[in-house]
Amino acid sequence: MRRSSKILIHALFWVYMLNQQLFYFYLNKTYDYFWTDTLLSYSLAAVNFYAIYFSLPYLIKSKNKFISSLFGILMVAAITYLRYGVNVVFWRNIMHAPPKELENMQEWLYNSIRLSIIYTVYAFLIKFAIDWFESQKIKSEMVNQSQASELALLRSQVNPHFLFNTLNNIYSLVSQKSEDAPEAVMKLSSIMRYMLYDATTDKVLLEKEIDYLQSFIQLQRLRSSQTNFVEFNILGNVDGQTIAPMLLIPFVENAFKHGSKNVTFPGIRITLVSEPGIISFEVINHIRKNTVASRDQTGGIGLPNIKRRLDLLYPGKYDLEIKEEKEIYSVKLIIRNQ
Repeated sequence: MRRSSKILIHALFWVYMLNQQLFYFYLNKTYDYFWTDTLLSYSLAAVNFYAIYFSLPYLIKSKNKFISSLFGILMVAAITYLRYGVNVVFWRNIMHAPPKELENMQEWLYNSIRLSIIYTVYAFLIKFAIDWFESQKIKSEMVNQSQASELALLRSQVNPHFLFNTLNNIYSLVSQKSEDAPEAVMKLSSIMRYMLYDATTDKVLLEKEIDYLQSFIQLQRLRSSQTNFVEFNILGNVDGQTIAPMLLIPFVENAFKHGSKNVTFPGIRITLVSEPGIISFEVINHIRKNTVASRDQTGGIGLPNIKRRLDLLYPGKYDLEIKEEKEIYSVKLIIRNQ
């Protein structure tokens, strides 16, 4: 909790206590020495309150609870007698109060005990409340730091895996002395630029993520003579929409990795629908025969890791549906409240 917030809490407390003191003045406006009494009471209350307030951390941290409890009781007793003694000396010897006011000294003692206990309880409650808010803030910061570290780790797992696959694709083109090799290098350059500069932020424009996917798809097409093997449809307006970088690539890469080439075209159908506040992404591919579809169906980084990344980035704001029916494998991701 910021220092200004703590000061505000203490200020509001003393304003509240002053209002309590003024209540007696409103009931009896002929009360003599009201402001003198208020100033003295406030001074003693401040000593009482802050003596307990600043001692509490040491009493709580003490390993010997009996000693700390005993010390706390003795402190309250000492504050009580200090309050009582100061009141007696002040009103009897300095203010020379009328003898009638000094007759019932036992009532003064009871009042000192009552006020000491009240301000001790207030000191405990306010200190406890401030410490609780601070501990909650620290826990929240630790959770955020932990999640940020975990998210960075998950994202770092995507980049090397995808890069190695891309380099393998280019190597294949070069070894075949394909005329498409220079274009593949340019696509790789575009992909690397995105990974190094754009994908380091928490969010990127959806159109940049789409360009990244299209570059990847083009690289895959260069390896094959089946140029119409992939159908990529973009529906709706993507302007202004944002998304976590490299969130969609594992599903596309997975479709190429496990998809069957011996199918009716298109072998892979990708559909991205952009609506206000909602992004819907679907990938459908045919599964190769004699292949266990559930094995590494996530581009090499694991379905649990992808789900965990979604949980961190879009908690409660996404739906992920994965289906395998006959020889068709489909993934549908819906992200809400962009």
